[in-house]
Order: sequence, then structure tokens, then C-alpha cells
Amino acid sequence: MLDVMEIMKRIPHRYPFLLVDRILEMDKEEQKIRGLKNVTINEEFFNGHFPGHPIMPGVLIVEGMAQCLGVLVLDDTEGKVPYFAAIENVKFKAPVRPGDQVIYEVHVNKIRRNIVKATGVAKVDDKVVTEASFTFTIMEK
Repeated sequence: MLDVMEIMKRIPHRYPFLLVDRILEMDKEEQKIRGLKNVTINEEFFNGHFPGHPIMPGVLIVEGMAQCLGVLVLDDTEGKVPYFAAIENVKFKAPVRPGDQVIYEVHVNKIRRNIVKATGVAKVDDKVVTEASFTFTIMEK
């Protein structure tokens, strides 16, 4: 299990764009990871998405999955930045609201040089709210 301070050592994201609060499980051999995001009404994005009906933007849920993947495959961020190369097969099945706890589950499908392909799901109360396949490339700063 990694806390937010350990997460920030591995990926370059910072508030308000750090979307993972804790890593619950990480298995480098099996190439899978589980992370957690506590969604609060104080999140910056709720100011505009949507006033009076706060919903976490779906693209940020996908970003949270990718950040978990970054924690898994990057040992540190010194001189490296992960960039999305593709996001595919995304399905948004239910909204995420303030008070929810999102669990990200991500599995690496393939790593080739600096290209990482993975699939992931985000769950709230054990129900899948988002699923996606994505690719990112690890580039020098």
C-alpha cells in the first residue's frame, strides 16, 4: 500500500490534478494495481461540472486509472513524463458524485520499450462506473 506522498514520488501529477489518494494493491509481477480516490465536494471540477448537480467528469476518471498505471510502471518521475497516446473502448456506466469512493483497477496488457497498453475499470460500491483501454508513452521531459 502506498500513501499520497509515495504516489507523488512516482508520478508528476499534483493538486488539483492528482486523482489517486492511495494505492491499495500493487503487483509488479502480475502487472496490476488497485488505487483509491475519495471524491469530495471540494474538488475544483465540481465548480463547473455541474452547478447544482455535481458529477465527476468521466475523462478525469479515466485519468485516475492512467495515474494508477503510472505508479505501477514508473519507478520515479525524474526526467520522464507519461503522455496519453490512445484512449479506446471507453464506457461510462454510472455517474460519480461527491462522497463516492472510486476504486481504480488497472492491468497492463503490454509494455514495449516506452509504450504501455492497459485496460482498467473504475468502481463505486463494487459497481463498475467506467471502463477503458488506453495506451501511453513515457517520454523524456
